[in-house]
Amino acid sequence: MNGILDLLIGWMAHVDKRALILAFSAIGAGIAMIAGIGPGIGQGFAAGKAAEAVGNNPEGGRPATIVMLLGSAVAETSGIFSLVIAIIMLFANPLVTREGIGIVLAASALGAGLAMVAGIGPGIGQGFAAGKSAEAVGKRPKLQSPIVRTMLLGQAVAQTTGIYALIIALVLLFVNVLK
Repeated sequence: MNGILDLLIGWMAHVDKRALILAFSAIGAGIAMIAGIGPGIGQGFAAGKAAEAVGNNPEGGRPATIVMLLGSAVAETSGIFSLVIAIIMLFANPLVTREGIGIVLAASALGAGLAMVAGIGPGIGQGFAAGKSAEAVGKRPKLQSPIVRTMLLGQAVAQTTGIYALIIALVLLFVNVLK
């Protein structure tokens, strides 16, 4: 087992540092975009609940649709965070010019991408909040304002793990932790 590990990691010591960082950054950028699964699921749920609300109460359709769109926009934030990290790694990668050991810098790029996968949870959770809010507004359109306030507060709390992931990814990309 030790020989296989030496073989897998050993070649990296002889590869151009810049090429190694760029390769791991490309992989990390792709992994970061896995986080788009969360908003996709959440927004789909919200749209489904809004459509259901319109079907059950056509008079409450417009407010339910507005709530669904607002909630879905918030649910998209973790996907946007991941996109920003992926674009930084692909087009403005600060690791390429940083002094340091190539494998550590490459692992930082990979780690930044992996960190962003945490955005799946907030995307799903925020979409769930949007969907249930659209459903509630469809049933009781006159309560749109307090329902939206509650939805946005819940979505803000749900976003915290996505923000933590973004901070870790930014630290891995921009802070030299080896100093």
